[in-house]
Amino acid sequence: MNSQDINIGVKQNVWEKIKEIRSEYRFKSMDIVAQIFDDFFELHGDRHSYDDKAIVGGIALLDDIPVTVISEYKGIGGDDSKIRQYGMPLPEGYRKALRQMKQADKFHRPIICFIDTPGAYPGVSAEAHGQAEAIARNLYEMAALQVPVISIVVSEGGSGGALALGVANRVFMLEKATYSVVSPEGCASILWKTSKKANLASEYLRLTSNDLFRFKIIDKIISEDCQFTDICRNLKKALKDELINLMRLDGNQLKNDRYDKFRYIGPPHIIFNK
Repeated sequence: MNSQDINIGVKQNVWEKIKEIRSEYRFKSMDIVAQIFDDFFELHGDRHSYDDKAIVGGIALLDDIPVTVISEYKGIGGDDSKIRQYGMPLPEGYRKALRQMKQADKFHRPIICFIDTPGAYPGVSAEAHGQAEAIARNLYEMAALQVPVISIVVSEGGSGGALALGVANRVFMLEKATYSVVSPEGCASILWKTSKKANLASEYLRLTSNDLFRFKIIDKIISEDCQFTDICRNLKKALKDELINLMRLDGNQLKNDRYDKFRYIGPPHIIFNK
C-alpha cells in the first residue's frame, strides 16, 4: 500500500484531536469507573514483586452484576501522574491485570477493561523485567478466558500497552478517542526519523473511532456530544446490554466469539480511499 491508496483527510485535523484527548483537563478512566460502578474495591499487586499504579483494578457491581474492572489510569495532577507513569504500565502492571483476569475467570465474573495509555512504559528497567513477555502473555491468556470481556478505549489506546487489555469479545470506543498499534510520534520516528512529523503520521494511521468502526476493529462508538454524566450513562447502558447478551454464552462459545472477532478483522472489501 502506498500513500496514493490513502485519503490523508483534510476534512479534520486528527493531530488537534489527539492533543485534545491528551489534555490534563480531559476526564480520566477512573472518573468513568466512579460514575458507572458501585462498591468498587481495589485489588493491589502482581503477587510477585510490585504494585504498578498505572493499572487500577478490582471488583465492582454494574447494577446487580458482579464484575472485575481493570483500568489503565493516567492520574490527576503532576505528582499523581508521575506515580502512575502517566498511564504507561510496567510489566508488573500487566501481570497484576492478568492475575485479576484469572481470578474473574475462576469465579465467573465478566471483565471490563478501560484502555487509556500512550503505550507501555519505555524504560530500560521495564525491558529488563520482561515487558514484551508480559504483554504477549496477556494477549495469549485473554484469548482463552471463559467469561465475557469488554474493553473500552477512553482517550488514548497506544501500541502494545493498549493491546494488552484489548483482546475482548467487544471493543467500545469513546468518540474522540484514538486506538493504534503505534503512537503518532513512534510512527513518525520510524518512517521519517523524527517525531516532529507526528501530525502527518496521525493522518496516515487511521486511528480515529470512525475509521476503526468502519474497519470493524471496534464494535461501538460512544458519543461525546453531551455532558460527562450523560456519556457515562450511555456507556453504562451499552455495557449492561452487551454483557447480558454475552452472559448467555458458555465458556467455549465466548472463546470462539473472541477468536472470530479478531480472525475476521480487516475484511477484504475495505478500500482505504473511501
